[in-house]
Amino acid sequence: MAGCDRNHTRLLAAILLSSVACLSVSPGASGSAFAQSAPTTLAPKLPDDAKMVLSANELVYNRDAERVIVRGAVQINYGGYQMVAQQVEYSQKTGRIVATGQIELIEPTGNKIYAEKMDVTDNFADGFIETMRVETTDLTKLAAVNGERRNGDEIILNQAVYTACTPCATNPDYRSLWHIKAQRIIQNGKTHTVRLENARFELFGKPILYLPVLEVPDGTVKRKSGFLFPRFRYTQKLGAGVSVPYYWAISPTMDATVTATGLTRQGFLLEGEFRQRFETGQHVLRMAGISQMDRSSFTDGTVDAQETERGLIGSRADFKINPRWSFGWDVLVQSDNNFAKTYELSTFDGTTHTNQAYLTGLGKRNYFDLRAFYFDIQDADPDSVAENKQAYAQVLDYDYTAPQAVAGGELSATVNLTNVNRNREDSVDVFGVDRFRGLEGTAHRLTAEAEWKKTFIVPGGLSLTPLLAARGDILGLTMDNPGPAYTGDYNGDDTSTRGMATAGLEARYPILMATANSSHILEPIAQVYVRPDESNPGSLPNEDAQSFVFDATNLFERDKFSGFDRIEGGSRANLGLRYTGTLGNGYGVRSIVGQSFHLGGVNSFATDDLVKVGADSGLETDRSDYVGMFGIDAPSGLTASLSGRLDEEDFDLRRTDFSVGYEGIAWQTAITYTSIKAQPTYGSPYDQDEIQTAAAWRFREYWSVFGSVTYDINNSLVTRNGLGVTYDDQDTLFSLVYKNERDPDQSLANDWSIGARISFRTLGDINVGDSSFNALD
Repeated sequence: MAGCDRNHTRLLAAILLSSVACLSVSPGASGSAFAQSAPTTLAPKLPDDAKMVLSANELVYNRDAERVIVRGAVQINYGGYQMVAQQVEYSQKTGRIVATGQIELIEPTGNKIYAEKMDVTDNFADGFIETMRVETTDLTKLAAVNGERRNGDEIILNQAVYTACTPCATNPDYRSLWHIKAQRIIQNGKTHTVRLENARFELFGKPILYLPVLEVPDGTVKRKSGFLFPRFRYTQKLGAGVSVPYYWAISPTMDATVTATGLTRQGFLLEGEFRQRFETGQHVLRMAGISQMDRSSFTDGTVDAQETERGLIGSRADFKINPRWSFGWDVLVQSDNNFAKTYELSTFDGTTHTNQAYLTGLGKRNYFDLRAFYFDIQDADPDSVAENKQAYAQVLDYDYTAPQAVAGGELSATVNLTNVNRNREDSVDVFGVDRFRGLEGTAHRLTAEAEWKKTFIVPGGLSLTPLLAARGDILGLTMDNPGPAYTGDYNGDDTSTRGMATAGLEARYPILMATANSSHILEPIAQVYVRPDESNPGSLPNEDAQSFVFDATNLFERDKFSGFDRIEGGSRANLGLRYTGTLGNGYGVRSIVGQSFHLGGVNSFATDDLVKVGADSGLETDRSDYVGMFGIDAPSGLTASLSGRLDEEDFDLRRTDFSVGYEGIAWQTAITYTSIKAQPTYGSPYDQDEIQTAAAWRFREYWSVFGSVTYDINNSLVTRNGLGVTYDDQDTLFSLVYKNERDPDQSLANDWSIGARISFRTLGDINVGDSSFNALD
């Protein structure tokens, strides 16, 4: 260990710090190739009490020449910085520090800097470095023939090369697919910019883009106005398009993006998004508009072919009142009912956009949610019939669970207040069966329900859970009668009330069977619910309990209806058997089988209502259909599940859902088969059989091909399919996707589309259309 006085220590510290200051090149993230590659200031920051440790084979101090030389395996550790070199020399006369020979500097952040020679002034204002190389902790690399520092605030790198190389962390021989070469890179500490002169972007070793001058913000600038990477697209009826976004940093809490898109078939599309953050939340405002150039590209008779001037305004916000309460909204207003979907405007391009405003509160044992809804149906119908049939709805939900036991059990309460208004009757005639999904007019309903239950474990392991529940409803109706087409007994009164009381008992007897290599739990389950008949069945509107599927997932539900507008009445028993197994070879098995029995009173599922919700459900008879589910998970990555409903008399398969999947190193695949027998009374007159398949194959390192097909068996029609290929080495992502969807109703503006994406880590993305791929979408 070489010894030195405090003067020498200060000088050697200057050597170390000057190397840091000379190498602090740090462009910013706004389109920069060097984002995250170095510290965000030109001068290093060190603690005041930092101590230096110096190790070298020899230290020479020449008083006559006023020169300090440290040579031979020099190691310096100061303030978290570590440097090694063959020799370090300081001249007090010239005020210059020279380090030579295999210089390596490790910063506190973990970045590594290498050089062959460093010549800097002791005040760090000017300096020169030869054959420098930088490796950062985020696996990016920067190399230059030489670098220099001028006037204390400008760093120049000559003949520089930059790239990102994640695979290099495990494979030093790997060569990145891309890099940027620049004749000069200049970082200015005053303007906080990085300027690239005579830069070339090279892919596969070939230059594909030349930039005479490119200036970007450095790492000290988090947000800066400027143009972003262009995006490209191609769809069948819009043509080819190029989008040029401009980002505007208005203030620290506000920014905006304006995007101009040229479409070869439809002209000029302008989009704008304004974003503002507050202490308690944020607000996003979206706008878009176009004057269509070629309406004839679209299918005749659709809204796309009829409209010329099209546009939208969307607003989305989310605010926190306090840690428990929040409110917000999501609202879309557009010139017609298909603009956002046709032009694939993100966040608004779904088949149904749910406009809503909400207020929510979440406590330890209670929950409050108040929402107002309007459903924007995006289809090609110029008359917007489907949207005009949608209801304006306001819904309040409140759930509460008592913090303390009541009579030794758990007491919970639920309150629901719903107001529905519809301007047009929503009815459909399916082969002579009329279903009224919504009546014209207004309906109000207030529901309050309380439930108490307690679990006892009796000797022998039998689990008994008694249950008591009570519910009441008050309804106010100003709706038009469904008319003579409805064969049920509709209640046209302005007000109505109904109630339900339930007494239930559940028994479970888990049986554990274990061997040296496996464990099995067999659990018979029996439930009995005693209650009166449903009040006014079929006489009241049904808005929120229209969807109903009887299967193993709701076999043991007290009320199997999906919403509040229907109440399950009559006495019922549910019997089933649940099995869970863990095998020693890594396999997991699970299954449920069971049946439900109507014991007395009026069967709610056999009672007609406006939407025939219980018809053909498997519960309309005193003895229900059999339901079951079976699943298996294999250690090899194979999973399979089967669920179904079988007729209670002849065991005909009424509904089947089967899926099998495999996820391995090279292969991933999934197949889903769904079969639903015709339910004429429920509005589904034909059998529905469909197969969905998806697969991905990694055929070479970083390369994968994937595809999916959805096939309608009954109509012998491929309804949608897609195919794509991707390359991903974590630094470079390339994907090309083709998607095709066949639509007999002509509600889609674009039947097929091609999307591509190329992404360079730390640089940005280039998109052509929509390259997202959901195999089973």
